Order: sequence, then C-alpha cells, then structure tokens
Amino acid sequence: MRLKSVLVCAANLYLFVLIPAVIAAPPNNRCAFPPDLRDEISKRYPGTRVVSLADLTEYKRKLFQKEHGAQCPGVARVNFYGDGKPTYALVLIAGENPKRNAELIVAHRLAESWEIRSLDVTDGTPVVWREGPGKYEDMYGAKTIRVRNPVLVFCGLESWAVVFAWTGKEVEKVQLSD
Repeated sequence: MRLKSVLVCAANLYLFVLIPAVIAAPPNNRCAFPPDLRDEISKRYPGTRVVSLADLTEYKRKLFQKEHGAQCPGVARVNFYGDGKPTYALVLIAGENPKRNAELIVAHRLAESWEIRSLDVTDGTPVVWREGPGKYEDMYGAKTIRVRNPVLVFCGLESWAVVFAWTGKEVEKVQLSD
C-alpha cells in the first residue's frame, strides 16, 4: 500500500509540476546561429536582420512551412564547402516592403574568425534552404553543374529560384526558375 502511495504521489508531481514547466518553456529559436557570428553580422551589416517567418505574407509562410516545416526561412546550416566546418547561409533584409533589400551571405568558420561572402543581392523577402549534392540544370538547359556537397537554394517564393554550389574552386550559380 505504501508503494502505491509513493507512485501516485510521484505521478502527481510529474503531471502537475514538470509537464507545465516543459510546456511553458519557450520554443527553440529556429533562426538562431552562433553569438560570435551574430556579432560579426551586426558589425558588417548594420541595420539588417535575418528573414523570419513573421516577414513572410501569410500565404508565403504557409507555402514555406508546407515544404520546410519549422525551419527558419532566413538561416540554413549547410556543409557548403565540404570540410565539415560550421557554415551558415543567411538572408539579411533591410527596409520595409515593397522597397526591402535582401542579401544572401554564406559564413564559414575558419579557426578563430568567420569568412563571410556575399552571394547575391535582390529586393523583396526571399528565403534560403539547403539541398543535397547532385546535378543541377538551369531553366534554359544551357548550364549544368554537378556537385558533391550540399547546395543553397535562394528563392523568391512562387517567383524565382537560384542554386549556389561550391565546386571546390569557386561558387557557381544556376538559375532554376525565373
């Protein structure tokens, strides 16, 4: 009987103390990236911020979430260079729609610092995600790249999409749609 009382007490403690604490905990920030990179970005790109789900229209937010779940539309962690070092693709925006500027950058951790490279600049509120290695052809059939590392897809939802890939020597770009 005593064992039963202890078990009931433990179950109540679990149900009424621990579960509400877990439910009340804030969700993981899907748009998070290392603090030292955040500091570097704020120095190099003042007045910008990373695209979040809140920046997308309701329709585009649902479209993005349908394909990418809870991922952040402005951050993609990717082994872009194939060396296993931390690498992030970020879509930085500044200004308000319809005159918003956006820039795709890739930040690669090297020893004690970040190597940051701008890949593209556009207007609006594009998103980024990673895709696997493979063969990518442009929309005109004129250019094909084959890559062994994951690639970045930079996309103006329902408008255009571009793949960026590291070939081992340089970053190549393939226009998937326009």
